[in-house]
Amino acid sequence: MLNKLKGWIAPNTVTKDPNDKILILDPAGKIGLDKVYEEMRAEDTGLRQETLVHVVTLYERVIARLLMNGYHVNTGLFYAVPRFTGLIEKGRWNPEKNNIYVSFTQDKVLREEIQKTEIDIQGEKADLMFVIDTEDRSNGLTDGSMTPGRNFAIRGAYLKVEGDDPAVGITFVNTETKAQVKLTSDMFAVNNPSELIFLVPTGLPDGNYDLTICTQYMKGKSLLKTPRSITISVHVGEAGGEPRRGLINSPRCR
Repeated sequence: MLNKLKGWIAPNTVTKDPNDKILILDPAGKIGLDKVYEEMRAEDTGLRQETLVHVVTLYERVIARLLMNGYHVNTGLFYAVPRFTGLIEKGRWNPEKNNIYVSFTQDKVLREEIQKTEIDIQGEKADLMFVIDTEDRSNGLTDGSMTPGRNFAIRGAYLKVEGDDPAVGITFVNTETKAQVKLTSDMFAVNNPSELIFLVPTGLPDGNYDLTICTQYMKGKSLLKTPRSITISVHVGEAGGEPRRGLINSPRCR
């Protein structure tokens, strides 16, 4: 089966040349393991749900344990290597300043799927709201991880938080507990159309979060009548967060 990725052409906000364009993914949606299990059973109807759950859970646990014991792991799908962040002071590991993360790169299976993937350009959108990347400014990580009490940067386009609608702002929703935290205006260090830098709330519990930027900003002096939003996946602590690949655009804030 031929794969297909859809995208919109948009201005490159990272460079100064107004003629520079990039292609922004038009996401098909956001899925979890339940959908993966469903797809696996569709390909092999003889597989039982409980067997799949057991095998995948065991696979994840073994891979994680091998990585945390210093092994470079090659699964065919990805190549993973454990790494450290932060400066070592006085020859000691300091959990307050040092951390462990895992670097992932695509491997043979993904490279083969890429070769079978067709790109469908939907057209050009000059006012497309999107995120290019994120960065935990305390350690330089760009995998969607955040450190409470430290700065977090988001780069993209049409991100400036502006407007008087009550929904406008940046909110964190814990994907498990559904607990919600909203930033206050004094937590923003940079609030520009192409870049946001803000303080991650101190005491934000470890976990996976949906971070939603809701704004009425548009080019010019006028504001949008109805706010629009974009949601990315981020995580705090040892939540095992995924990189911020899943972007969800919404024509209005929820």
